[in-house]
Amino acid sequence: MGEGWTVQSLLRELAPRGEQPAVMTVRGETVESWSCADVADRAQRLASGLVQAGVEPGEPVGLLAPNSPEWVVVRLAIGAAGAIAVALDDLFTDAEVATVIRDSGCRRVFTTRDHLPALRRASDASGLELFLIDRADAQDGGEQSWLGLLAQPPGQLPTLAAEAPTMLTYSSGTTGAPKGFTLSHVNLSANLQALLAEGLLGPADRVLLPLPLHHVYPLVVGVLTALSSGATIIFPEAVTGPNIVRALRAARVTTMIGVPALYAALLSGLEGRVAARGRAAKAAFAALLGLAVWLLRRFGLRVGRGLFRGLHGYIGPDLRLMVSGGARLEPEVIWKLEGLGWQVLSGYGLAETASIFTGNRPGRRRIGSEGLPLVGAAPRIADADENGVGEIQLRGPNVFTGYRNDAAANHAAFTDDGWLRTGDLGYLDADGYLYVTGRAKEMIVLGGGKNVLPEELEKTYGDSPFMHEVAVLERSGKLVALARPNFEAIKASGYTGVDDVLRVTLTSLSRRLPSFQRVSGFAIAREPLPRTRLGKFMRYRLPQVYERARKGAAPPAPAAPSQEDRALLGRPPARKVWDYLRARYPRATLTLETIPQLDLGVDSLEWVTITLELEDRFGIKLTEDEISRVITVRDLLQAATAAGRRAAAPPAERPPQGLAPDQERWLRPPGAALAALGMVLYALNWTLMRLVFRLRVAGAESLPQRGPYVLVANHASDLDPLALAAALPLSRMREVYWGGDVARLFSRAVTRLPCRALHIFPVDERSPASSLALASEVLARDNALAWFPEMWRSPTGELQRFLPGVGMLLARSGAPVVPVFISGTFEAMPRWRRLPRPHRISVTLGPPLDATELEGAGEGGTAYDRIASALRDRVAGLSRSAGGSGRAE
Repeated sequence: MGEGWTVQSLLRELAPRGEQPAVMTVRGETVESWSCADVADRAQRLASGLVQAGVEPGEPVGLLAPNSPEWVVVRLAIGAAGAIAVALDDLFTDAEVATVIRDSGCRRVFTTRDHLPALRRASDASGLELFLIDRADAQDGGEQSWLGLLAQPPGQLPTLAAEAPTMLTYSSGTTGAPKGFTLSHVNLSANLQALLAEGLLGPADRVLLPLPLHHVYPLVVGVLTALSSGATIIFPEAVTGPNIVRALRAARVTTMIGVPALYAALLSGLEGRVAARGRAAKAAFAALLGLAVWLLRRFGLRVGRGLFRGLHGYIGPDLRLMVSGGARLEPEVIWKLEGLGWQVLSGYGLAETASIFTGNRPGRRRIGSEGLPLVGAAPRIADADENGVGEIQLRGPNVFTGYRNDAAANHAAFTDDGWLRTGDLGYLDADGYLYVTGRAKEMIVLGGGKNVLPEELEKTYGDSPFMHEVAVLERSGKLVALARPNFEAIKASGYTGVDDVLRVTLTSLSRRLPSFQRVSGFAIAREPLPRTRLGKFMRYRLPQVYERARKGAAPPAPAAPSQEDRALLGRPPARKVWDYLRARYPRATLTLETIPQLDLGVDSLEWVTITLELEDRFGIKLTEDEISRVITVRDLLQAATAAGRRAAAPPAERPPQGLAPDQERWLRPPGAALAALGMVLYALNWTLMRLVFRLRVAGAESLPQRGPYVLVANHASDLDPLALAAALPLSRMREVYWGGDVARLFSRAVTRLPCRALHIFPVDERSPASSLALASEVLARDNALAWFPEMWRSPTGELQRFLPGVGMLLARSGAPVVPVFISGTFEAMPRWRRLPRPHRISVTLGPPLDATELEGAGEGGTAYDRIASALRDRVAGLSRSAGGSGRAE
C-alpha cells in the first residue's frame, strides 16, 4: 500500500483477488461467503451509483445497521464516492438517532427495516432518502433497496484528496454528550501502513470481528487492515459466548479482534467450565496453567498450546492471535491467555487518533504496558509528578484536526503547541513503552486534596464472586460504591441477606486500600450499570443511577407481561401467592421482577414466616431448597405452582415439628469420652483466654440459675465464642449449646468431633427453618443457647443490625435473654487475620430481659424486628457501661 492510500485504492487491490473470501458470516452451522471480487465490484458500482444520484464529495451519508457483509460494502462505497461516512450505533435510541442525523446534516441513509420508524421520526420537513440493505430486494414504504443504486457498469469516481475527510464519528460519551469529528484518508492511512508493516495478518488469516463497526477501532483494525492484508473478515451470528465459539470453530478463525471485557469473559467461562468438573480437575488445570505461565515468563517457552490441546479444540483449533483495544486489558488476564497458548497483543489509542497510537508487537512486548508508538506517532507526558505520571499527550499524522463546530472543545483538546490532550494519565519507561494509569477527566479529587482514580478502586472492590460489577463515584465529598450483586453466587454461598453480604464484602476489601480510598457507603443496583458499546462506564450517568438506587426507587417499568407470565398469574397457586404478597407489602411496587431480598426486605427468617403462612392459608408447602432458588417474585410464583396444593392440617392441630435423626444427634448428651474431651477443651480455652488475652469478666452473677435462657452477644471475631465460653463457669458451660456455621465447622470429621463435645450444632442460613427448629429444641429441653444475631463477623468491629430471627426465637420460646457485649476480640483477630495477636478481651453480661419488654422498647415493622432492635440497643448499652472499650456504634 502506497502513500496515497484511499478507499478507492483498497478496492483496486481487492478486485484481482477474485474468489478469495473477503467477508464471511456464520449463521448456525452455515458459513456464507462474499468473495473479494464481489465486494470490490459491488462497492465500486454502488459508489458510482451514489455519484450518479448526485452525492457530492464531502457530503455526509448515514449508515445505521448491524454488522453484515452489506454494511462493509456500503461503507467502502461511501468512502470511494468521496462522501463522508456517518456510521451510527445500531443500538442508538430514537433521540440519539435524531441528534446525529440533525448534527451531521445527512440527507441519505442506508439502513434496515428495523430502523425505519426511528429514521422517519428523525426526518425534518425535507425528509431523508432511505436505502434498505436488508437482503430482500422489494421496496418498503417507498424506501429503495440499496441494490437499485448499483451502477452498471461502474462509472468514473471523483479524485480523492488524501487530506479530505472520509468519515464522521462521535466520541463514545463516557463523561458526557458525544462530540462529532472527522477523520481523513491521511489519518487512516498512517495507522494502516504501520499495522501492515508489522505483518500481523496475511491472506491465510481469518479475523473474527464481534465488535460494532460504527466504532473506529473495529473499523480500522478489523475491516480495513484485514482487507488490506488479504485476510478474511468473519462475523458471528450474535455477540454471545456460544455464537462466538461456534464462529471460531466453523470459520477456522486465526485472529480475534476484541475488547478487554470479551477476553475476561472468555477466560472466566473457561475457568468455570473446568471448575464444573470438580476440585481435582480445577487443581490440575491451575497447576498446569501456572507452570505454562512460569515457563513463558522465565524462559520465553510457549508450552500452553500443547498442554491445553483439548481446550484449543473446543474454542477453535486455528485461533492463534487475540488483539485487544478500547480499554486496558489487565496483565493477569493477558498472562493467563498467553499461558493457555494464545498470543495477546494490546495497544492504546483514541477514536480521535484513528483508534491506534501505541501497540505491543511480536518480539517487542511488555505485558502491562500499551506498547511502543506507531511509526510517525509521538507521545509525551505533561505535568509529570514525582513518579513520572502525567497527562498523555499525542502528536502524529493519525491525530484528527478537531471537533466540528465546537471551538471550546478544540481549545480544551489541544495544547498551544498543537499536541492532543488525551485526558488519560500515564508514563513512559526508559525504552519508550507507554503505561496508562487512569483517566484525568475521571479523577476524583477529595476534600483533603487526595486524588483517586475510580478504575483502580473498582478492580479491588470487584474482586469478589458476589459482585457482578461495581462503580466508584463521589457523593457529598465522600467515595461511595454502586454495586450490582451476583444473586446466584450469594445464594450458592448460603447467605441470603444481600445488603449484609455486600456491606461486609466491600468493607473487607477496603482493607487492601489506604484509608482515603475506602468507600463510606454503597447502593445496590438491580440492573446493569450504564456502559458504552466498548465496555466503559458512562460515568456522567452514575450519580443519577446511584441516587435512584439509594432511595430504593424501582428500576424502569418492565415491559408488558409475556404470554407465559400471564398464564402463570392465571394459575390458582400463583395468583394466591401474588395477592398475599401485595397484601403483606402494600407500600411496595410489586412486579414479577421484584427481588424479595432487596425490594421487600425479606431475609432468611422472614422466609420462614412467609412459608409457614403460605402453608397455613393456602396449603402451599415450599421446601427450603425451593426457597433457596428464589431470586425474583416470578421464581416464587413458579415454585408455588410447581408445589401445587398439598393438604395441610389446621395450624392448631399440626403436630410440633420433630427433628430429623441427623439433627437429633447434635442435641444428644455426649457420652463419657466426649464429655471428658469437652472438659479438656474448656480448661485449655479458659487458660489461654486469661494468659494470652487477659480476659476480664463482668456481670456473670446475673446469669439465670438454670435454663432455658439465651445468651445474645455481638460478633466481631472468631474469638467471640471462645471468649464467651471462657467467661462462663464450667457448671453453666455444660448446659450451653452453640450454633456453628455448617460450612466452616461441619464439613470435615476432624472438626465435627469437638463440635459434639462442646455442644455445637450446625446452622445453615440456607435452611433457616431447620436452624430455628434446632435452637428452639435446645430451649425446649431447658438448656441455654448462645446466639450471635448479627450472623456476620463485623468487618469494622462496630455493632451491626440484629436479624429478626432472634426476635422470633425469643417470642416463640418465651425464654429470657441475657445481653452480652464482648470487646477486644476485633483488635485481637479481625475477620481478615488468620492468626490472633495478644490483646485484652472483656466480656460484660447484663441482667436477663423478657421478650415482651423488648418488643415494647424496639422499632420495626414486626414484633420480631422490634425485639431484635431493642436487644441490639441493650448490647450497645453494655459497651457504654463497660467504659466504651468496644465498638458498639
